[in-house]
Parts: sequence; C-alpha cells; structure tokens
Amino acid sequence: MNTRRLNYLKAMDIDVWMRRDRPEPGFGAAVADSGSPVLPIQDQPDPLATTSWDQLAEMVRHCTRCDLHSSRKQTVFGTGNLRAEWMIIGEAPGADEDTQGEPFVGRAGQLLNSILQAMGFPREQVYIANVLKCRPPGNRDPKPDEAACCAPYLARQIELVNPRMILCLGRIAAQNLLNTETPIGKLRGQLHHLGEKQRPVVVTYHPAYLLRSPGEKRKVWQDLQFALAAYAQTRPRSA
Repeated sequence: MNTRRLNYLKAMDIDVWMRRDRPEPGFGAAVADSGSPVLPIQDQPDPLATTSWDQLAEMVRHCTRCDLHSSRKQTVFGTGNLRAEWMIIGEAPGADEDTQGEPFVGRAGQLLNSILQAMGFPREQVYIANVLKCRPPGNRDPKPDEAACCAPYLARQIELVNPRMILCLGRIAAQNLLNTETPIGKLRGQLHHLGEKQRPVVVTYHPAYLLRSPGEKRKVWQDLQFALAAYAQTRPRSA
C-alpha cells in the first residue's frame, strides 16, 4: 500500500492489515500492489463523508493525531463563508494565527485581504483554510506525516464548501493539495483540477513570500487575472 495512503488511513484511526510477506513501499511510491497507479489522497474514499461542519470543527479542536498538538496554543480550523464560491488554501498557521485561532490574521493576512479586495471578493465572501490546522514550531515547513494527518480535514472542508474555484497559496500548499513535487514556478499559469469532481485550482505565491519579495507582486496579479478568467468560465454552482 502507498505510504501516503497508509498515513491517511492511520490518521483517521482506521486499522490497516498488511501481509507480512510483502514489504511496505517507501514514501512517494506511485504504484499500487496491483500495478495500477495509486490515487492521490483527494481521490480516496472519504472517511468523513457524512461529517457536518460542527462535527468536523470539534474533531479538529481536539485532534492529537500528530505531535503538533503538544506545542500549539489552539487549532486553526478555517474561516469565512461556508458556501463560498472561492476557497483560499494556505500552508499552516503562524504565531498570530496560533494565538487568535483564525488563518491569515498577521501581516500576510492583511496583504491577502488587500488582494481579495482588489479581486472583488472581500474576505467574508470567501472561505480560508490551511493544509495544517496547527502551527509547526518556529514556523518550519510541515512534515509529510503532519500533512497526511490533516489531509482528511481539508478534504472534507473542500467538499462542504463545494467551491467553484480554489486558489492555492504557496509551494507547500500547492504540492500537498495536488500531490506533486513540481516547483511552484511550473505550477503557476495553468488550471489544475482536483479529485473526481475536477474542481479548478490555480496556484500562486504565498502572501508571506510577497512580503519578502515585493517585486513578485506583478506575477501574483497575473495569476489572479488568470484565476478570475477561469472562474468566469465555470458553471454556476447548483443550490
């Protein structure tokens, strides 16, 4: 069994039986035992398929699936319009988010708010979430097992929001969501599709990166124009 899928199942407390005469493949294995390609996490059966918003939020609030629970102040679930047409997905909470319990509330969040306003979508009209629900110590990059533990929560959030467009902020968020190691520079400028429902995804740089490299704002605006054009071509969501 693919290690990423195994981590996903273990994270959901689902028992997994392995044959003793068959070694487990290493992380990143791309072929299942049958020889057929392994589906990414977003295409696996969803063990949270019937979970409501309140139930999901409660599960995240009390989650101890990885070691990050021991260093967090609180979990950072998500915020915004639960029926938003745009969903914004970032990497992980920072210090401000860990304190306030809401994603994108620091300097990067202020920049994101300005970006959304320029697009014509105020913050309260979109839904914002992160790949991780707990802050990694020192704001380090998420580890693969940590992302695997949180993946079912994010997958269920996407299903519940049912967005017409997903805007993915930064390399780590994009690579985890799209199950790829492709550099962000090559992920930009094209329309990706997520899961069986082929939800449209556009990738751009994280606002925190723009604070360090303001000269890249022009590229982000190009990405946003591309996303707006793609969004205009999507079918209105059924009620």
